[in-house]
Amino acid sequence: MKLDIRNLEQSFGSLRVLDGVSATVEEGSLVGLVGPNGAGKTTLLRTITGGLSPDAGTVSAGDAAVHDLSSRAASRRIAVVPQETTISFDFTVRDVVEMGRHPHQARFGADPDPDIVTEAMERTEVAQFAERSITAVSGGERKRVLLARALAQDAPILLLDEPTAGLDVNHQIRTLDLVRDLVSEGRTALAAIHDLDLAARYCDALLVLSDGGVLAYGPPDQVLTTSTLREAFDARTAVSENPVTGSPAVTPLSERVDDRPETVHVLGGGGTAAPLVRRLADGGFRVTVGPVVAGDADHRAARALAADCVTAEPFAGVDGETFDAARALVADADTTVVASDALALGRNRELLTGRVLVAGDQTALDAPHAPAERVAAAVHEGEPSRPGAAGASTD
Repeated sequence: MKLDIRNLEQSFGSLRVLDGVSATVEEGSLVGLVGPNGAGKTTLLRTITGGLSPDAGTVSAGDAAVHDLSSRAASRRIAVVPQETTISFDFTVRDVVEMGRHPHQARFGADPDPDIVTEAMERTEVAQFAERSITAVSGGERKRVLLARALAQDAPILLLDEPTAGLDVNHQIRTLDLVRDLVSEGRTALAAIHDLDLAARYCDALLVLSDGGVLAYGPPDQVLTTSTLREAFDARTAVSENPVTGSPAVTPLSERVDDRPETVHVLGGGGTAAPLVRRLADGGFRVTVGPVVAGDADHRAARALAADCVTAEPFAGVDGETFDAARALVADADTTVVASDALALGRNRELLTGRVLVAGDQTALDAPHAPAERVAAAVHEGEPSRPGAAGASTD
């Protein structure tokens, strides 16, 4: 069943929380709802369920407008896993899961499908403590119980508000694996997810809320960009590809108010440039890199953090055109940094002109100057200490 949201507006007093939110979640898809605290994610989910009446706009579950339905009828179409897990009354776990069957029961009739409760508890791994009091289980276990209740509700649309909050890593993965299974079976899911890497890994699309409006909506690799994350979260980030899952991976970076005017070129190879690129970028320098081999660790770091990068094809060596492009970046840089382990790689030695800082087991700066000292400090920040580790500079 498709979920269609059109021009939703929601205010609390003079505070506009949702401002013209529109999105369509197609049947059989999982959309991640992401954004900073206070962006309106929980308010949007509550409005979709009918728990809040919008000031303007519509929500449709299939062919029905949610806010025109009775609570029971809406609950047969949309199930919710709330963020808040507190349950004050001393129900058993089974009692809580059975509450999900309420929309399907006549006032004095029997449940038409009683086995679904047991199945829901088994799929969420709470059946082993079904007779325990809900007040006696942990917060993470309660989260799984509420997911079981939503499954027992057997609605075609599933809304989840921070479904992995309070869960250990194992149950985070199991929970999202289960949600993916439900989606593959035909359910439609919209989930507010705090962890951007998990959202990118499991979701078909991401809906980014910022200041009550839709900032971006689309596939994770198109939505999770440094510019979008800066605008949404006011955060400096690097976005790369997770080498295991192939999904986008977001790395938060320290904010630097003292950005350096200098450009630093990094020579590497075999993964030696990657840590230098990270330290220099984190230090606020403009970083260029190359030549590096396409697809290796140095290349991935450069794509995420560097302003420019010269790339060579694997096993092809550095041809004249690639060498000239790298030499141009070296000439434009204020300082060139090379890892000591990379000095003999490729044609790196031929590119060592101008101010050069060798990072690794070398002597102290031969001719210290302010830019090189700042570069050296950035290069060695966070580097494991070892006897003799310093740097060498030549003019």
